Amino acid sequence: MQKQFDDFLNELSETNATLDYYTDFDKIITNVNKISLKLNQLNYLIGKDDLKTAISEVFNENPKAFEVLGILIAVRKKDKKKTIDLNGDVVLVQSYFNDANKVFEFIEETGLGGVFRNKNITNLVDYVFGVEVGLDSNARKNRGGSNMEKAVSKIFQKHNIFHKKEVYLTDYPEILSLGGDLKRVDFIIKTSVKTYLIEVNYYNGGGSKLNETARSYSDLAPKINQYDNFEFVWITDGRGWFSAKNKLQEAFNIIPSLYNLTSLDAFIKKVKEENPEVF
Repeated sequence: MQKQFDDFLNELSETNATLDYYTDFDKIITNVNKISLKLNQLNYLIGKDDLKTAISEVFNENPKAFEVLGILIAVRKKDKKKTIDLNGDVVLVQSYFNDANKVFEFIEETGLGGVFRNKNITNLVDYVFGVEVGLDSNARKNRGGSNMEKAVSKIFQKHNIFHKKEVYLTDYPEILSLGGDLKRVDFIIKTSVKTYLIEVNYYNGGGSKLNETARSYSDLAPKINQYDNFEFVWITDGRGWFSAKNKLQEAFNIIPSLYNLTSLDAFIKKVKEENPEVF
């Protein structure tokens, strides 16, 4: 068993990142387009020496234009970030955008005032496009998991294995033991022998999430596997597991169907022998 686990670790891939993993330009373009009209109105401030007057002019014309100011310092409205104001009070960043004087304070105190006066920015739409690219790097962790799901799905398709994606377990009320442990699985494969409930993930880096995932699936697998016609399958990969290999090994000893992208061939072979069914 130790050798099998050591082999499993040695098979973990260095990365699953394709070039589209790094930046989701479709999402960025959508985000920018949503606020481009307001950003174009704020372009009026660029190059103005008397920013206070310019802010008042824009505010009188359309006060809602300033609702997008937060993104200029890479803060989204939904984040509800806080700051200490000039009075020493803790306030929401968004609280600066409801009054022309507070807008002026925000622009001066953040340093945007000098940027506007010196024309270090020439177009706020283009500038925010760059900000969105930077913020999008925070979403890469989620795309790693999405890439893994795509990779596994392509493998199933290559071998003509019919599978359903993102299936809610309310479709299988006969599994009574789960409670609220698992509401949805990434894939379902049904054969003439049993139904496989499949979870898929990929970890490039370490963190507490890995331990939590291994522990959760170790608890979950026996609850599903007690039913003869169901089996829990976990497909995971990535060298982030090196930082949590003890928990992974515990899971490896508990979950019979634990695979990485290299060992997945064994599961493919098993499914083919059981004749996968068309849903």
